[in-house]
Amino acid sequence: MIDASQRRYYVYFSLLVVVTLLTPIFAASFGAANIHLNDVLMIFNTLLGGDMPSAIDGSEHAVKITQRIVLELRLPRILLAFVAGAGLSIAGSVLQTVTRNPLADPYLFGISSGASFGAVLVVSLFSQTGLFAEMFSGVFTLAPNFTAQPWWSWSTLSIPIGAFIGASLSVLVVFMLSGPGRSSQVERMLLSGVATSFLFGALTSLLLYFSTPQAAASVLFWSLGSFAKASWSNLLLPSVTVGVSLLIMLTFRRQIMALQAGDETAHTLGINVAKLRLSMLLLCSLITAMLVATCGGIGFVGLMIPHTVRLLFSGRQPMILTAMLGGLFMVWIDVIARCVLFNQELPVGIITAALGSVFFLFILRQRR
Repeated sequence: MIDASQRRYYVYFSLLVVVTLLTPIFAASFGAANIHLNDVLMIFNTLLGGDMPSAIDGSEHAVKITQRIVLELRLPRILLAFVAGAGLSIAGSVLQTVTRNPLADPYLFGISSGASFGAVLVVSLFSQTGLFAEMFSGVFTLAPNFTAQPWWSWSTLSIPIGAFIGASLSVLVVFMLSGPGRSSQVERMLLSGVATSFLFGALTSLLLYFSTPQAAASVLFWSLGSFAKASWSNLLLPSVTVGVSLLIMLTFRRQIMALQAGDETAHTLGINVAKLRLSMLLLCSLITAMLVATCGGIGFVGLMIPHTVRLLFSGRQPMILTAMLGGLFMVWIDVIARCVLFNQELPVGIITAALGSVFFLFILRQRR
């Protein structure tokens, strides 16, 4: 017999599946160049094996231009935005569970700042426009040139590796500042995360100050967050990282949920609490690092979406639904970022920070 809570979950899940399938079609029609929904449908029909009409809006040239905008520019961007929103949402949800801190979030925890620092460090020092390249010009080239490269090349992997090291270091600093055995003290851990975020933010600014102008300009988007560099070539790594991480989290879902009852209760159930918590924190760091390396620092998504899901499903934390809702949220935030200003694009990090700060104040007021 299905109770009311399960029935509501199935209704919301079915609704989100339908919206997720329709969102790429509608989102692809918005942007600097307005494309009619019928034209988008025709282009998507070709992906399913249909024939491309001989003309869109009256000319064969328009067919090629519109098809290129949708398939090469907007569709990879929509998919990357969905992956980023899903990854940040499940990272925030797991962080809040394993630390028993309802205000935990990759951004507030300092993980995003640490990942940004690691990414900026690689670009500022080791890229073709970086400090080391300038000092040893003509001797060797170490790193990213921001052109299309195979996913296994050093140019492609160096920035995510640097971001992961920075994110992991930030987690270590937060727990050192929080003190041993203090994971249940929400305020202390939150303040530690804010302090760590400021620390790595200052280090990032210091790197940019001493960087070459070209390197500083190339990494500016890491402090704001953007999907403008989305392409099919840089979509594989974040998609695989988020997908595999989600599967691992689903595998350990029961153990993760057991931590909400307290470490002692989890121990009685045979769970190695310290190992599980460290593994999940590193997994959240990996997700955040990969997304920061690909699309910059985007804050508060991991705070807003898990809380919204908990409001809809009291006492439950469905990860699949959280990932879907986070992905849809980020896609439409990116649509707003593309359309809110005439002939300009607003970084998505600005919009999420504005929404997230209000949401954060709302949570603090509710807790009081």
